Order: sequence, then structure tokens, then C-alpha cells
Amino acid sequence: MAHDTLTTEAATSEGARGAESPARHLLINGQLVGAASTFESINPATGAVLGSAPDAGVEEAEAAIAAARRAFDGTDWATDVAFRARCLDQLHSALLEHVEELRELTIAEVGATRMLTKGNQLEVPIGIVRYYADLLENHSFTEELGAIEIRGQQHRRWTEQEPAGVVAAIVAYNYPNQLALAKIAPALAAGCTVVLKGAPDTPLVTLALGEIIAKYTDIPAGVVNVLSSSQVEVGQAMVAHPDVDVVTFTGSTPVGKQIMADAAGSLKRVFLELGGKSALIVLDDADLMKAAQFAAFTICTHAGQGCALTTRVLVPRDKHDQLAQMIGGMLEHVTVGDPSDDKTYMGPLISARQRDKVDGLVQRAVADGARLVRGGTAIDPGFFYAATLLADVDPDSEIAQEEVFGPVLVLIPHDGDEHAIEIANNSKYGLSGGVLTVDRDRGLAVGRAIRTGTFSINGGNYFSADVPFGGYKESGIGREMGVAGLHEFTETKAFAEAVES
Repeated sequence: MAHDTLTTEAATSEGARGAESPARHLLINGQLVGAASTFESINPATGAVLGSAPDAGVEEAEAAIAAARRAFDGTDWATDVAFRARCLDQLHSALLEHVEELRELTIAEVGATRMLTKGNQLEVPIGIVRYYADLLENHSFTEELGAIEIRGQQHRRWTEQEPAGVVAAIVAYNYPNQLALAKIAPALAAGCTVVLKGAPDTPLVTLALGEIIAKYTDIPAGVVNVLSSSQVEVGQAMVAHPDVDVVTFTGSTPVGKQIMADAAGSLKRVFLELGGKSALIVLDDADLMKAAQFAAFTICTHAGQGCALTTRVLVPRDKHDQLAQMIGGMLEHVTVGDPSDDKTYMGPLISARQRDKVDGLVQRAVADGARLVRGGTAIDPGFFYAATLLADVDPDSEIAQEEVFGPVLVLIPHDGDEHAIEIANNSKYGLSGGVLTVDRDRGLAVGRAIRTGTFSINGGNYFSADVPFGGYKESGIGREMGVAGLHEFTETKAFAEAVES
């Protein structure tokens, strides 16, 4: 792996070095507690130790699940909608009060740029809590189905949405605030209780959320439990435990498949947000400058560590080389460095392990015939990787089929709308996608032909608390956020009542 050295002033700033984080605690049954051992959290911008987190084991996981079970079965949390709304309102206010502390921790531990914390890394997720608190003010958990007559007797029918029970929520490292709150908020709104496990790479951010819940809300003991652990066995115990009713997981597709297998023994509901290899389709009438800007902007967002990013760009064959040159030129001007600096556009990857994986995929792609237009190098110190563009990519190749989770864009030529649709759908994933064209109807036709859960036309932004997010095929099962996200945590009970004439 080739290495460049990050020589910008930002790379050596106090923000990049980062002070060690204060000790954090698990939240189990309303108590902030430690564990027998700890594990280190690393600042990805420097490679230095940021702090330590309690290393929960299976015993702590079982205690958290037992607390969640007692809170669900033995309190009125599941039935008191007004109380749930008030607690979510408190959580929203507490998160806003501590937003700057959370911002600095997210920058230091996640490697998110300060700009991103003003969006999907922090401030937008806090808005998800507000959305579900407001939703409970007028959402009906009952639906009238009308009456029918059977042998002269009237029968009224209706359904009620009931909380599904105890939720095991396991989140990934890339957007830990977003992922945690997009699981906790609708689960709590539905009346469920939760055991949340943070990612081993970003435990401190998730533990901070648990401490805010414990100290600044009236959420009862056991309703929310928060764990950090470096042990695979903890997640496995949560998934397979008979007292867990719902598993919600965000992460890689291989792990999602294993979770489905582990949950099958008790036939519990599994809700999965998994990988993606989304395609941006550039039609022959699109503005190439806008296409280049959109593609370059997207791949550098959080150093490419986003499951829904459009990492494949499909371009008319006769415009392929021109677009490659334009994107490559734009990537040259991306500011890479200290994520705490307001001027930094792209920060580091999460770990040396992830950087090695990204570089391995790039080097194999070049060996297999892809043309390296720009990038393909690691940048030290920390876990940075240069924004990378590969052109003339075979749509069936590894680099075009596998999720990279790094700032790597592949350019693939197409021979018209139908061919572009065929290439876009040639993927085991189906999370997102986009199209650029001056003809709205043509773009809509393309979007409807792509097998994905979300789709953007001419740069449209679908990501919001009220919009369901999820994928087709191996990108997952279920939808997060919106009313659909609430229903992931409810069971439907049908009632019928014989009515006296």
C-alpha cells in the first residue's frame, strides 16, 4: 500500500489530537455501571487512544435483557402513550442541551467532519426524536374496519397496533447517532423496551446517549439499556435470547445473514439495514458538470462510509472519458484532514483494518484492468485514504459488485437507458440509486425500473425523519423512520365484536 503524508496544518491541530474522553458507563436497569474489563476507543484521525469503554460480556447482556423484559411486562410503559411522548420530548431537549459535547465526541471518535455533525451525523438524528414525540400527539394505534353481517348478526371489526416487546438494537460505526436514534425513537414511541449495543469502533458516542437518557429523562429503569462490547458473543446472545422479540441491526450483509440464522430458533422479527452498491445513472441529456459535482460530492461524504452512497456512476460510453477527467479534477481539490476543522471536507476511515480493506479492493481492481484516474493511496497519520476514481470498470468485476465503504468511485460506460438499467440492477444489493436528466418523465421511468428502496431524481434528497428508509434484496428487510419505521416495532391485533341489534 502506498502512503502519502498529510502535511496540512489541520492534521496537527488540537482537534485532530483530541483530549482523552472521560470514562463512560453502561446503562443497565436505570443504573450507570462499569464492567470487569475495558477496551480502547481510537481516534481515527490520529490513531491515538481516545478513551476506554466498559467491555460488557454475556452476563451484562442478559442482565440488560432481563431489565427490559421486566420494564415491558411489569410497568405501564407499553400502554401509556402520553407518558412516552413526554419522555421523548425530554430526550429531545436533553440532546439539544448536550449537542456540543456530543458534536466534539462524534468528531473525535467517528472521524466525522464538523460539517457532517450539523447534518446526518448528529443534528438530523436529534430531529428524529422530535418527529416521533410529535407523531404520538395525533397518531392512532387503532383502525376501524367497519361492520359486516353474518347470518343476521352485525360484527364490528377493528385492529390495534400493540408494542412488539423487547428490542435488541445493534448499530454500526459509520453514523452511530443516526443509527441509534432511528432505532430507539420509534421503538420507544411504539411502547417497546430496548437493549442497544454500540459498535466496537465507536462505543463512547453510544454510551454518551445512554448517560443522557439516565440523567435527564423520566424514561423508567429498564426501558432503555445501553451496552458497549468488543465481544462477538454479546451480539449473538442478544439476537438468540428468548426474551427478545425484535432484532434491529444495521451493518454488513454477511453479519445480517448470520443474525437471521441466529434469530430463527425463536422466530423473532428481524429488521435489517445492510449494505449497498448504489448506481448513479447519467443519461445522455444530463449536464456533465452537475454529474461530476454530484458524483465527487457523494463519494467523499464521510470518506465514503455510507451504505446508500452512489458508488457506481453509469455514464454514456461516448462521454465516459470526459466525465472521468472532470470528476478526477474535482477530487483533486477535496480538503482532507482534521475533521474538527471547519474547512475539512473529508475525514478518515474508521480504522487501519478498514483502510487496508479499501486499498486491497482498489489494488485488485487495477490489477484486473480498471484504470486508476486518481487516488489509490493511504494518507498518514491516522486512517485517511485519498479520494479515488476508477474508470473503464467492468460491471461484473469485484470493485463494481462489492461494497467498498471507502472514498472509491467506479465509472462504468453504458449504451442507453435500458442498458444502464440492466447494469444498475446487476447487483445483489438494492438500497438506493439516482438518475440525472433534463427530462423528468424519463428520469422517473428509470427510477421505477431500478430495484431499490430509495431513489433520487436530479439530486433530490429523500433522507428525512418522516421518510421510510430501507432496501430490496440483500440490502435488508424492513423500513426505518417515518410511520413505517414505527410499525416495525408493533404487532397488529384484530378484534371483532358481535353487536346487539
